[in-house]
Amino acid sequence: MGLVAGIIIWVIVGAIAGWLASVAMGTRNSQSLGEDIMVGIFGGVIGGLLLDLLNIGGEVSGINLPSILVAFFGALVLLFILKATRGTARI
Repeated sequence: MGLVAGIIIWVIVGAIAGWLASVAMGTRNSQSLGEDIMVGIFGGVIGGLLLDLLNIGGEVSGINLPSILVAFFGALVLLFILKATRGTARI
């Protein structure tokens, strides 16, 4: 897989995971598509790191359910932290 394909995959998975997390955390009305993508991409990194620390293992390896779940988990953590520290989930 090339660099461009990898970036496209991260953007697609990030958009899906970020949108799902914003719906679950009640921030859907205050987030744009770009913010959903950023939350999902950072969520993929956070989710992968946290799941690795728990020895569960998690990686975003393509457009598939396990990758979306890892990014969704991390995006939930990110939005929770943002809401707790800032009173809002806006980036």
